[in-house]
Amino acid sequence: MMQQHQGVEAVVCIPTFRRPAWLARTLTSLVDQVTDFAFAIVVVDNDAANPAGARHAREFLATKDRPFLVLTEERQGNCYAINRAFGEAMAAFPDAEFLLMIDDDEMALPGWLAAIVGTAKRENADIVGGPVVREFEVPVSDAVTQHLLFGSIEGKTRTVDQIHGSGNCLIRRQVFTGLGSPLFDVRFNFLGGGDMEFFTRCRKAGFKTWWCAEAVIREFVPQERVSARFLMTRSLRTGSINYVIDRLHSTSATRVLAKNALSLGAGVFRSIALFIKTRRLLPASHPLLVSLGRTLASLGFLPAPYRASN
Repeated sequence: MMQQHQGVEAVVCIPTFRRPAWLARTLTSLVDQVTDFAFAIVVVDNDAANPAGARHAREFLATKDRPFLVLTEERQGNCYAINRAFGEAMAAFPDAEFLLMIDDDEMALPGWLAAIVGTAKRENADIVGGPVVREFEVPVSDAVTQHLLFGSIEGKTRTVDQIHGSGNCLIRRQVFTGLGSPLFDVRFNFLGGGDMEFFTRCRKAGFKTWWCAEAVIREFVPQERVSARFLMTRSLRTGSINYVIDRLHSTSATRVLAKNALSLGAGVFRSIALFIKTRRLLPASHPLLVSLGRTLASLGFLPAPYRASN
């Protein structure tokens, strides 16, 4: 364990799992960030059997003039890893007001850290998100690039109701103390969507969220994540996540089931409208598949795409 460091204002957390080469790219983009405040890096490897990411991160960061902490989380599940990263970051760096997260398949563009922290300070924001620009590792069709799963909040820096993903986010320390533990609900470990549920709780608790257009992250999308099968399955999973979140935050199961029925009808019309607009079936299928995913989840059929085989 690392001793506490005074004066660190921000900590960037990276949960990682079996992607040491990609993690190297992420770490390089972080140590190259130029800021007028001190920041640290925390890496949590969720592969206890073979923590290659932790080994690389420790060796790489030891050569840099940057406070860091590298750990291994033995319990499998991305929410376990994220909770460990944020918890250890707050304990090891008690002066840090801002906790950030970036995924191990991403890299921070120059100016990212200064921009997102600057927005939090200037606007007194509790949460700040920023754009995630996709870079496909193989050539893809327009049907893929137009898919709503690759969409993001757009437009100028402004206040928003909530953000939905943790791959480019800043969370002020007081948010964690206000929400209590666990930070990310471990019931979403293998389904995904723990970040969306977390930010839903933040919105309901009244925390102030901003969007920073200048804080840009690049995400690398591998070949296996651009196939029609993968995208259609992910659309279904998105619907499952939406249903589970609605069920957790609603006092009426009947109301949630009624929303499912309305979603099915709306999904048909939205898919037709998207097909008329794009003339492509793959992106047009998304609204209907999301609605079907909600229905399947209500019947007890939940996917577990993040449960790794040994």
